[in-house]
Amino acid sequence: DFGRSSELAFVVEPSDDIAVQEQPLILYCQVEGIQPITITWRKNGVMIVDSENAFMLANGSLYVSRFQRVRGDGSSDEGEYDCMAQNHYGLLVSRKAKIQAATMSDFHIHPQNAVVEEGGVARFQCQIHGLPEPVILWHKNSMPVNTDNERYTLLPKGVLQITGLRAEDSGIFHCVATNIANVKFSREARLTVSGSHSTVYKDPMILVGPENLTLTVHQTAVLECIATGNPRPIVSWSRLDGRPIGVEGIQVLGTGNLMISDLTVQHSGIYVCAANKPGTRVRRTAQGSLVVQAPAEFVQHPQSISRPVGTTAIFTCVAQGEPPPQITWLRNGQILETSDHIKLKNNNSTLSIYGINQADEAIYQCLAENSAGSTQASARLTVLWADGLPSPPQGVRAETVSATTIQVSWEKPLQNTKEIIGYVLHIRKAADPVEMEYQEAVSKSTFQQLVTDLEPSTSYSFYIKAYTSRGASKASEVTVVSTLGEVPAMPSLFIKVINSTTVQATWEPSIKLGQHEGFKLYYRKVHLSQYTGPVLLASNVTAYNITHLDASVVYEVKLLAYNQHGDGNSTVRFVSLRETVERTVLNPPCDCMKDEQNNKTSTTGIIIGIHIGVTCIIFCILFLMFGYRGRLLMCKNVQEQLSTPQIPRSQRSAAGLVLNGATRRDRDDRDLNGKQLDMNELERLFPASPSQEQQEKGITSAHSLSGPHDETQISTLPLDEFSFIEEQPDPLPKNSHGSSPAALAPDHGPANEG
Repeated sequence: DFGRSSELAFVVEPSDDIAVQEQPLILYCQVEGIQPITITWRKNGVMIVDSENAFMLANGSLYVSRFQRVRGDGSSDEGEYDCMAQNHYGLLVSRKAKIQAATMSDFHIHPQNAVVEEGGVARFQCQIHGLPEPVILWHKNSMPVNTDNERYTLLPKGVLQITGLRAEDSGIFHCVATNIANVKFSREARLTVSGSHSTVYKDPMILVGPENLTLTVHQTAVLECIATGNPRPIVSWSRLDGRPIGVEGIQVLGTGNLMISDLTVQHSGIYVCAANKPGTRVRRTAQGSLVVQAPAEFVQHPQSISRPVGTTAIFTCVAQGEPPPQITWLRNGQILETSDHIKLKNNNSTLSIYGINQADEAIYQCLAENSAGSTQASARLTVLWADGLPSPPQGVRAETVSATTIQVSWEKPLQNTKEIIGYVLHIRKAADPVEMEYQEAVSKSTFQQLVTDLEPSTSYSFYIKAYTSRGASKASEVTVVSTLGEVPAMPSLFIKVINSTTVQATWEPSIKLGQHEGFKLYYRKVHLSQYTGPVLLASNVTAYNITHLDASVVYEVKLLAYNQHGDGNSTVRFVSLRETVERTVLNPPCDCMKDEQNNKTSTTGIIIGIHIGVTCIIFCILFLMFGYRGRLLMCKNVQEQLSTPQIPRSQRSAAGLVLNGATRRDRDDRDLNGKQLDMNELERLFPASPSQEQQEKGITSAHSLSGPHDETQISTLPLDEFSFIEEQPDPLPKNSHGSSPAALAPDHGPANEG
C-alpha cells in the first residue's frame, strides 16, 4: 500500500462563483501526489486551450482576464468548469464549479400607495431578481428608514412592515436594490395615516401569509405573517405535522414573522401561522412549506487498495444529501462502463471488479451530485504482479458425466511451473453474474477435478489458475459445458377416501422433483394385471379424484412425474373402501334435507302441543270451578252474624249435609242413580287442613264466578263437625217430611243455589 502523500489528490478544488462583467475571474485548483503531475481545465466537458482571454497560472489555477456573459461570437464565459490532474498512476477530475454572471433585472414589483387608519398595519413590498441576491433597503422621504424603531420591520425579500401606525409615519417610501452588478431604485409610494384609532370590533384577518421557500442548509428563512383585527390578534406558529418548532435559531421579527437561522434538513416542513382573537377561540390560519436542501457529502470515502492479479477489488462510496444524491463512477476521468467483471451494486455505492488484471490498475472516482451541490472522492487500485509467475494453464476441457456431475481436466502451464503450489478451479453457472462464482482448490499434482452437486440441464463455465507463494497466474481460457438432463424424482402421494366409490389422490409440489412437465396417474384392482391410465396431469395440478370404484376390492394407485428426459420413479399406494361401506351401514349418512324438514315438523308439533296443553289446563280449571261448585259443602258456623237460621249442634250431628244447597228430592234422585258421597270425594274437595282459628270461627269467602249476581258463599268447618249418613237406595221417591232418614239442611235461599 502507498501512503497518503503519494496519492494523487486535490488540495483545493474550484468552487461555484458569480463573476462580474468585464472583470477578471480566477478559478483555483491545487493538487498533490507523485510528480510529474499535469493539470488541464475543461469547460462544459471541453478542453480549454490557453488564449489571451483564458490561461492557466503556474500553480494550476485558471485565469479569465475579462469575463463576458456574451461574446461577439456568441460564446459565453458562463458554464461548468473542472480541472484534471494526471500522473503516472492515473487521472483525477475535480468537482464541477458553476460560474454565472452577476446580473440585476428591473423591479417587477413596486411599492403601492396606502391609506391606513391610526393604530393599523402598513405593508410595502418591492421585488427584483439578480445574481447575487440583491440587498434591498428602504428610504422614507429620501432618508434611510430607522431600523432601530421596533415598529418598523424589514424582511429580506424586500418587505417593509409598520405596525401601530401613528401620524408621524406618514411619508413617501421607496426601496433601493444593490449587488455587485448594479444599484436600482423603485418607484415611490405614499403612506397616509388617517383618523384616530378605531374601537369598532373587527375579526382577526391575515393580510399576508408565509410563502413556499426552497433554501439550502445554513441559510436563513423568514416566514412572513402579518395580521389585523380589533382587538389586535395574537400571532402564533406551529408545524402541520405536530412536531415542535424548537427554540434554537428561532426568532420572531415584528409582530408575527418567523425567522429560522442556520437551517438544517430537519427544519423542512409545512408551517402554519394562526391569528387568534385574545381570550377566544376565533382564529384565522395560513400556511407555507419550507424545503431545506443539503448538498451531497460523503459518509464513507473509497479507500485505495492493492490486490494480486485474478482477485476481486471492492470500492465503497456512501453519500448523503437532500435530495438524495446520484453516484457516478469514473475511471481515470472517464465514465466507468460496467461489464461481466465490473459490477455496480447498492445504488452505485459499491464497485466490484472481479478477476482483476493489470489493465484494471487506475484511479477510480466517486462523484456524488444533487441539486444543492456536488462532491468527489477518489481511490487507486494497484494490481500486484510478480515476475516469474506461471503462465495460464493449458488445454482446459470439460466433459459431462451425469445430470449433476462434470469432469474438468487441464494441462500444466508452459512457463514457470517449478513454484506452483496448486491450482484453483473457478466454477459458475453461465447465466449467473460473476459474483456468484465459487472455487475449488486442487493439488499441484492433479490435473483433473470431478465437479459434483450441479443442477441438471444447466450450463456451467470453468477456468483454471495456477498459484505460487508469490501470486497467481493469469486465468486460462474459459470453457462452457452443460449437464445432462434428469428425470424427475418421486412425488409424495397421499390417498383419501371420499365415499364408497371415490378416492382422492393428492401430492405436494416440491423443488426436489426437479424440472418436470407433469404427472401420470395409474390405478387398478390389485388382483388384475392391467392398469387404468395413464391420466396425464399438468405440473401445477396437485389432486385428482378417482371415481366409480368397487367397494368390495382393494385398489393400487401409482403416481409419477415426467419430463422430456423420461418418466421418474413412481410412488405406489393401496386403498380399500370396505371399511367405509361398513361404517356407512352402521352409521347411515344423514339426509340433511329430510332431517331439516323433520326438525321443522317436530318444532311445529311441539309448539302446537304446548298450545293444546295450555288450553286443556284452562278448560280443566274452568271445569273444576263451574262443575264442582254445585257439590261444595255449604257449612256455616253457629255464629250470630249469619243471616240464615241455624240448627243446634245436637241436631246437626244427626243431620245430613246437603251439598250446594241441593234439595232432598235432588239427592234422592242421585241416590236412585247409585251415586254416593264418600271420604275420597271430600278429601279431593278439601285438600288442606284449616288452621286452629279457622276451626273455631270459620272463614267465609265470596268468589265471583259468572257475574255479579252469581255468588257462592263457602264456609270451611272442621271435619269433626260433619256427620255422614250412608244412603240406601229407595225405590220410591219420598217428600221432605217423610220418615226417610235423609239429612235435613237449612234452606239458604235462592242466592246460594248452584
